Amino acid sequence: MGENSSSGWEFSAGFFIGGLVGGLIGVAAALLIAPQPGQGTRAMLREKGLELKERAEDLSEEARRRAEAASAQMRDRAHGVSEQAKLTAEETLAQVQDAMESGKAAAEQAKQEMLKRLEAEKNAGSSPSAN
Repeated sequence: MGENSSSGWEFSAGFFIGGLVGGLIGVAAALLIAPQPGQGTRAMLREKGLELKERAEDLSEEARRRAEAASAQMRDRAHGVSEQAKLTAEETLAQVQDAMESGKAAAEQAKQEMLKRLEAEKNAGSSPSAN
């Protein structure tokens, strides 16, 4: 899902830049083609320039808000993944410790059984009836 929002953001940024460039080209072409006196053309250029500036500021602000929202969302996801990894590591550590304790207990039990057998064999070999 992260890949979709990343490519969506790239598409939005590309769309913004394309719209801005397209708007500038369209205004310039319209002014060059439309028959008007020089003063009217300058006034129209000034007006369109101000409109484009406002539009660019609005789009820039919207892009900034979206970037901040995406950044906050990614921080939240990263924190969630980090917490999940920490819990998984703690659970794995607990399982390993349990397995080690079980192994130690089994080894101690086997040791005690071997010592009993050795003691039994020693006692059986040193008794007078064995000779």
